[in-house]
Amino acid sequence: MLLCDKPAGITSHAAVSQVRRQRRVKAGHSGTLDPFATGLLLVLLGRATRLQRFLTVLPKIYLATARLGWRSSTGDPEGELTETGRLPDSLELPTGTVRQQVPMTSAARVGGERLYRKAHRGETVTTPEREVEVHRAELLGSDAGTARYEIECSAGTYVRTLVETLGDAYCTELRRIAIGPFRVEEAGEEIPLERVAELVPAAAEALR
Repeated sequence: MLLCDKPAGITSHAAVSQVRRQRRVKAGHSGTLDPFATGLLLVLLGRATRLQRFLTVLPKIYLATARLGWRSSTGDPEGELTETGRLPDSLELPTGTVRQQVPMTSAARVGGERLYRKAHRGETVTTPEREVEVHRAELLGSDAGTARYEIECSAGTYVRTLVETLGDAYCTELRRIAIGPFRVEEAGEEIPLERVAELVPAAAEALR
Protein backbone atom coordinates (compact mmCIF):
# COMPACT_ATOMS: atom_id res chain seq x y z
CA MET A 1 0.00 0.00 0.00
CA LEU A 2 1.35 3.40 -1.05
CA LEU A 3 0.54 6.52 0.98
CA CYS A 4 0.05 9.50 -1.33
CA ASP A 5 -0.52 13.21 -0.71
CA LYS A 6 -3.02 14.14 -3.42
CA PRO A 7 -2.66 17.69 -4.76
CA ALA A 8 -5.62 19.95 -5.54
CA GLY A 9 -6.98 20.02 -9.06
CA ILE A 10 -7.04 16.31 -9.90
CA THR A 11 -9.46 13.52 -9.11
CA SER A 12 -8.56 10.56 -6.93
CA HIS A 13 -9.00 8.36 -10.01
CA ALA A 14 -6.41 10.44 -11.90
CA ALA A 15 -3.96 10.16 -9.00
CA VAL A 16 -4.32 6.38 -8.96
CA SER A 17 -3.94 6.24 -12.75
CA GLN A 18 -0.60 8.02 -12.46
CA VAL A 19 0.62 5.42 -9.97
CA ARG A 20 -0.72 2.59 -12.14
CA ARG A 21 1.24 3.86 -15.15
CA GLN A 22 4.41 4.33 -13.10
CA ARG A 23 4.27 0.97 -11.34
CA ARG A 24 2.68 -1.05 -14.17
CA VAL A 25 0.53 -2.91 -11.67
CA LYS A 26 -3.14 -3.16 -10.78
CA ALA A 27 -4.05 -0.28 -8.47
CA GLY A 28 -7.02 1.20 -6.63
CA HIS A 29 -7.72 3.47 -3.69
CA SER A 30 -9.65 3.31 -0.44
CA GLY A 31 -11.58 6.58 -0.32
CA THR A 32 -12.27 9.39 -2.76
CA LEU A 33 -11.14 12.98 -2.29
CA ASP A 34 -12.88 15.78 -4.20
CA PRO A 35 -10.71 17.45 -6.87
CA PHE A 36 -10.38 20.66 -4.80
CA ALA A 37 -9.30 18.66 -1.72
CA THR A 38 -5.75 17.63 -0.87
CA GLY A 39 -4.21 15.09 1.45
CA LEU A 40 -3.92 11.44 2.26
CA LEU A 41 -4.94 8.89 -0.34
CA LEU A 42 -4.27 5.19 0.28
CA VAL A 43 -3.30 3.65 -3.05
CA LEU A 44 -3.57 -0.13 -3.12
CA LEU A 45 -1.18 -2.05 -5.36
CA GLY A 46 -1.55 -5.60 -6.65
CA ARG A 47 -2.79 -7.96 -3.97
CA ALA A 48 -3.48 -5.02 -1.68
CA THR A 49 -6.57 -4.11 -3.76
CA ARG A 50 -8.46 -6.87 -1.91
CA LEU A 51 -8.09 -4.79 1.29
CA GLN A 52 -10.20 -1.95 -0.07
CA ARG A 53 -13.39 -2.76 1.86
CA PHE A 54 -11.51 -2.90 5.17
CA LEU A 55 -9.72 0.43 4.65
CA THR A 56 -12.62 2.42 3.20
CA VAL A 57 -14.56 2.22 6.49
CA LEU A 58 -11.74 3.65 8.64
CA PRO A 59 -12.42 7.00 10.36
CA LYS A 60 -10.90 10.13 8.83
CA ILE A 61 -9.42 13.39 10.11
CA TYR A 62 -9.64 16.58 8.03
CA LEU A 63 -8.49 20.18 8.20
CA ALA A 64 -11.21 22.39 6.74
CA THR A 65 -11.47 26.11 6.07
CA ALA A 66 -14.91 27.72 5.87
CA ARG A 67 -15.43 30.97 3.98
CA LEU A 68 -18.03 32.98 5.87
CA GLY A 69 -20.62 35.31 4.40
CA TRP A 70 -20.69 33.41 1.12
CA ARG A 71 -22.64 30.50 -0.38
CA SER A 72 -21.62 27.97 -3.02
CA SER A 73 -24.01 25.98 -5.21
CA THR A 74 -21.84 22.89 -4.58
CA GLY A 75 -20.57 23.67 -1.06
CA ASP A 76 -17.02 24.06 -2.37
CA PRO A 77 -14.93 26.51 -4.48
CA GLU A 78 -15.97 24.83 -7.75
CA GLY A 79 -19.63 25.89 -7.53
CA GLU A 80 -21.38 29.16 -8.31
CA LEU A 81 -20.37 31.57 -5.54
CA THR A 82 -22.67 34.21 -4.05
CA GLU A 83 -21.62 36.79 -1.48
CA THR A 84 -24.31 37.31 1.16
CA GLY A 85 -22.35 39.31 3.71
CA ARG A 86 -24.22 37.49 6.50
CA LEU A 87 -21.94 35.91 9.09
CA PRO A 88 -23.07 32.81 10.99
CA ASP A 89 -24.45 33.36 14.49
CA SER A 90 -22.33 30.45 15.73
CA LEU A 91 -19.16 28.79 14.45
CA GLU A 92 -19.96 25.51 16.18
CA LEU A 93 -20.29 22.49 13.88
CA PRO A 94 -22.60 19.59 14.80
CA THR A 95 -21.07 16.50 16.42
CA GLY A 96 -22.41 13.07 17.27
CA THR A 97 -24.80 11.33 14.90
CA VAL A 98 -25.52 13.67 11.98
CA ARG A 99 -27.96 13.06 9.13
CA GLN A 100 -26.68 14.32 5.78
CA GLN A 101 -28.20 14.63 2.33
CA VAL A 102 -25.77 13.25 -0.24
CA PRO A 103 -24.66 16.17 -2.48
CA MET A 104 -25.45 16.09 -6.21
CA THR A 105 -21.73 16.60 -6.88
CA SER A 106 -20.68 13.50 -4.92
CA ALA A 107 -19.31 10.23 -6.30
CA ALA A 108 -22.22 8.24 -4.82
CA ARG A 109 -24.21 6.20 -7.34
CA VAL A 110 -27.93 6.68 -8.00
CA GLY A 111 -29.49 4.55 -10.72
CA GLY A 112 -26.10 2.98 -11.42
CA GLU A 113 -24.43 6.30 -12.27
CA ARG A 114 -22.23 8.69 -10.30
CA LEU A 115 -24.18 11.70 -9.10
CA TYR A 116 -21.55 14.17 -10.29
CA ARG A 117 -22.02 12.91 -13.85
CA LYS A 118 -25.73 13.71 -13.65
CA ALA A 119 -24.92 17.12 -12.14
CA HIS A 120 -22.52 17.95 -14.97
CA ARG A 121 -25.37 17.33 -17.44
CA GLY A 122 -27.59 19.68 -15.46
CA GLU A 123 -29.77 16.88 -14.08
CA THR A 124 -31.15 16.89 -10.55
CA VAL A 125 -32.47 13.85 -8.71
CA THR A 126 -33.54 13.12 -5.17
CA THR A 127 -30.36 12.05 -3.40
CA PRO A 128 -30.30 9.63 -0.47
CA GLU A 129 -29.74 10.59 3.14
CA ARG A 130 -27.26 8.87 5.42
CA GLU A 131 -26.27 8.97 9.06
CA VAL A 132 -22.64 9.68 9.85
CA GLU A 133 -20.68 10.16 13.06
CA VAL A 134 -18.78 13.37 13.72
CA HIS A 135 -16.54 12.49 16.64
CA ARG A 136 -14.90 15.89 16.95
CA ALA A 137 -15.16 19.28 15.23
CA GLU A 138 -12.59 21.59 16.81
CA LEU A 139 -12.50 25.27 15.88
CA LEU A 140 -8.80 26.08 15.38
CA GLY A 141 -9.25 29.78 14.73
CA SER A 142 -11.28 32.38 12.88
CA ASP A 143 -11.27 35.93 11.57
CA ALA A 144 -13.85 38.14 9.88
CA GLY A 145 -14.01 36.00 6.76
CA THR A 146 -12.91 32.47 7.58
CA ALA A 147 -13.05 29.73 10.20
CA ARG A 148 -10.64 26.80 10.41
CA TYR A 149 -11.49 23.37 11.84
CA GLU A 150 -10.02 19.98 12.59
CA ILE A 151 -12.73 17.38 12.08
CA GLU A 152 -12.62 13.71 13.03
CA CYS A 153 -15.47 11.74 11.51
CA SER A 154 -16.70 8.40 10.24
CA ALA A 155 -16.26 7.22 6.68
CA GLY A 156 -18.85 8.68 4.34
CA THR A 157 -19.02 12.10 5.99
CA TYR A 158 -19.31 15.04 3.61
CA VAL A 159 -17.27 17.78 5.28
CA ARG A 160 -18.49 20.47 2.87
CA THR A 161 -22.07 19.57 3.79
CA LEU A 162 -21.09 19.81 7.46
CA VAL A 163 -19.64 23.28 6.87
CA GLU A 164 -22.86 24.37 5.15
CA THR A 165 -24.74 23.82 8.42
CA LEU A 166 -23.17 27.11 9.57
CA GLY A 167 -25.55 28.88 7.19
CA ASP A 168 -23.84 31.40 4.95
CA ALA A 169 -20.59 29.49 4.52
CA TYR A 170 -18.90 27.00 2.24
CA CYS A 171 -15.78 24.85 2.42
CA THR A 172 -13.02 26.65 0.55
CA GLU A 173 -10.13 24.35 1.55
CA LEU A 174 -10.13 20.72 2.64
CA ARG A 175 -7.16 18.53 3.56
CA ARG A 176 -7.31 14.93 4.78
CA ILE A 177 -4.55 14.34 7.30
CA ALA A 178 -5.38 10.85 8.57
CA ILE A 179 -7.19 7.65 7.66
CA GLY A 180 -7.36 5.34 10.65
CA PRO A 181 -3.76 4.84 11.84
CA PHE A 182 -2.22 6.27 8.66
CA ARG A 183 -1.03 9.91 8.56
CA VAL A 184 -0.34 12.26 5.68
CA GLU A 185 3.14 12.88 7.12
CA GLU A 186 3.95 9.33 5.98
CA ALA A 187 3.08 10.12 2.34
CA GLY A 188 5.57 8.60 -0.05
CA GLU A 189 6.02 5.47 2.06
CA GLU A 190 5.08 2.02 0.80
CA ILE A 191 3.70 -0.14 3.60
CA PRO A 192 4.01 -3.95 3.30
CA LEU A 193 0.77 -5.94 3.49
CA GLU A 194 1.84 -7.62 6.71
CA ARG A 195 2.25 -4.23 8.38
CA VAL A 196 -1.14 -3.08 7.08
CA ALA A 197 -2.72 -6.19 8.60
CA GLU A 198 -1.09 -5.40 11.95
CA LEU A 199 -2.45 -1.85 11.93
CA VAL A 200 -5.89 -2.87 10.61
CA PRO A 201 -6.51 -6.36 12.05
CA ALA A 202 -9.70 -6.89 10.05
CA ALA A 203 -7.62 -6.70 6.86
CA ALA A 204 -5.73 -9.87 7.83
CA GLU A 205 -8.78 -11.90 6.79
CA ALA A 206 -8.39 -10.86 3.15
CA LEU A 207 -4.71 -11.87 3.07
CA ARG A 208 -5.22 -15.45 4.17
